Formats: sequence, C-alpha cells, structure tokens
Amino acid sequence: MLSAGIDVGSMATKAVIFDGTIRSAAIIPTGWNPKEAGRSVLLEALNMAGLREMDINTIVGTGYGRVSLPFIDKKVTEITCHAKGANFLFPQTRTVIDIGGQDSKVIAVNEDGTVADFIMNDKCAAGTGRFLQVMTGILDITLDELGQLASNSKPVSINSMCTVFAESEIIGLLAQEVPKEAIASGIVQTIANKMLSLASKIPLREEVTFSGGVANNPKICKILSSAFKMKFNISSQPQIVGALGAAIVGFEKWRKDNK
Repeated sequence: MLSAGIDVGSMATKAVIFDGTIRSAAIIPTGWNPKEAGRSVLLEALNMAGLREMDINTIVGTGYGRVSLPFIDKKVTEITCHAKGANFLFPQTRTVIDIGGQDSKVIAVNEDGTVADFIMNDKCAAGTGRFLQVMTGILDITLDELGQLASNSKPVSINSMCTVFAESEIIGLLAQEVPKEAIASGIVQTIANKMLSLASKIPLREEVTFSGGVANNPKICKILSSAFKMKFNISSQPQIVGALGAAIVGFEKWRKDNK
C-alpha cells in the first residue's frame, strides 16, 4: 500500500511517499501557484521512488495551500500532521515546535501521535520564517550566516516583536553602528522569546521535536534549545514532518477502510 502526503506551505511545498517507511521525499519552492507546486512536488517524489501516480492508493494534503489541490483524496490540518510525523520519526515526542514560513506553533503530543493541545501564532509574522527572511534581508546575509553570527555574540535588545517595527529598529541599530553579530543574536533571541511565550500556554514536555525550515540551521537550533533548556530532536529533513504526517494519516485510513 502506498500513500502520498503533500504539505503546501507559504515558502516551500513538500511531498512524501510512504508505505510504512519513507520511500521518498521531495521539497520545492511554493512560488506563486500552490496548485502547480503541489502537483510538481508529487511528481518529483514519485520519480525519486521509481513510481507512477497510478501506483498511489491515497493522497492527503495539508498546509495552508491544501485547499488548492483538486487531485487529493483528503485534507488534514497541519497540526494533526506535524504531530503524526514527529511521532513516527521520534516515538517519544511529547512536544513539537514548528517554525514555518507564515506561522509558528507548539503542539502537545500524546503517546499515539494524536494532538493533546496546541497553540499557534498565525496572526502576524513574528517568530516565523518570514520574519527571519525580512531580518536577514536587512542585514544582507543568509540564514546560515545569521546563525553563525548569532552564536558568536551577546544579543542586543530588540524590543519589537512586530516585523515592521523590528525592521525599523534594526535599521536604526545599523545606523548606530551596532555590530551585525549583536543584531543577529538579538534577532534569534527574539524568535526564542516568541516561541517560549507560545510554549508557556500549553504543557511543555520532553521529548521535544523541532520541525520546519529553520530547524535546518544547527546554530539557530542550538540557541533555541538552550533558551528552552531542553534537547531538541531534529530529523535529517525537518521540513518534511508535516508531509510525512499527511502520508501516515492516509496510510492508516486506507488500511482501516480496506481490512
């Protein structure tokens, strides 16, 4: 039995082919057309696995762009899918921290991978990949460089959590010739503070699994882990956790319906 999960995010679209194990996984930029991105990433994942679309028994969509995928069999929220995916990768996961392109979330996970509770920041860009994209743009550095700079300096205080006001604040700090290292450290600390604030609203239990594109940056992961005073589980492909969860949901439902 083969299941496909597609996670259409604001910045990246991911697909996983699943048969009880991960057969393949693909990631592409979402771009301006979520529907086309969903189709393209599925075909890429199928090609990587040496499969055709007709080989797939069920396709499940998740992420903000799931509504734009006419070819899927089921739509599932990213909260459910991140919990399922994290539980599969790290069975002792009890908390998922996800920093996505347009939102960030903290999810309390039961032993069976179901959601016990969650809190989500989707009203503004603070603490998201978009926030980091804007901040690195002002500093004219990459995300990797941000992590490197941030790990080598004490943070300067950045008082605003709003992307627009934080942008103005950082421009002002640069005008005052505050070192980029201190500003970078302050940016990452701002992200850590936002995630800690979110996490304080639900039971925070170990083990903690960190997912999303930001989890690809080991320096930022280390800073966030230190702020939480907890070790983070991070998979080799932290961006695919939601797509993996979607594929697992489809896999389990198909097996249940076809007993």
